[in-house]
Amino acid sequence: MRNREEKVRFDWHKSLTRDRELDPYILELARSGERVLDLGCGRGELLKKLKKEKHVHEQGIELNSEHVADCLAQGLSVIQADLEEGLQDFLGDYFDMVILNQVLLIVKNPLSLLHQALRIGQRVVVTFPNFAHWRIRLQLMLKGRLPVNQTLPYKWYETPEIRLTTIKDFQELCREMQVEILDQRFLQLNSLMYNRSISLWPNLRSTVALFCLRQRTRATEISAENSAEA
Repeated sequence: MRNREEKVRFDWHKSLTRDRELDPYILELARSGERVLDLGCGRGELLKKLKKEKHVHEQGIELNSEHVADCLAQGLSVIQADLEEGLQDFLGDYFDMVILNQVLLIVKNPLSLLHQALRIGQRVVVTFPNFAHWRIRLQLMLKGRLPVNQTLPYKWYETPEIRLTTIKDFQELCREMQVEILDQRFLQLNSLMYNRSISLWPNLRSTVALFCLRQRTRATEISAENSAEA
């Protein structure tokens, strides 16, 4: 599900459970028959669900050749490419939905990738772990160490995530980029895998976040078209 050089090998099974917990919410956001691109699709777990349940026209991009082979064996349309280089050839608005599930924080230039995703996708779904969760703050304050838990299962020297962000940071980025937030979901995952939706103080209480985005200029164009039709 990632975008790193082939020679860098991570044990993705450590974060597989966390990554899959958001699949039902992404499925809710997808519409039947849409063109959907999953960036860093891994072995195609999410694409397979989208194809089966929403009958989407799926496309995946994945760097790991073994994962690509697994996707192709399942009949999924997936190409092998680097995320930060593999989007240049797609036309604007080519996809109805582009998915960045737990990948934005592991690339060298997340802003560039987000801009590209918003260019080629009418909607962009972004998920990431929230580094402002109260347990992270407490552990840093009391122990002075980075946490290793269900949401952040890697130790500091082996983690694929080279960026850190919080819900408030990402919301501020959307304002700066003039990106419209169509939907946002906040969850608290724990070791018992009992997931709870968070609405109050999500920056403090949620461990993972999901945002569905759209270019604000595109929203203005749609509004103008609707007004003209009326």
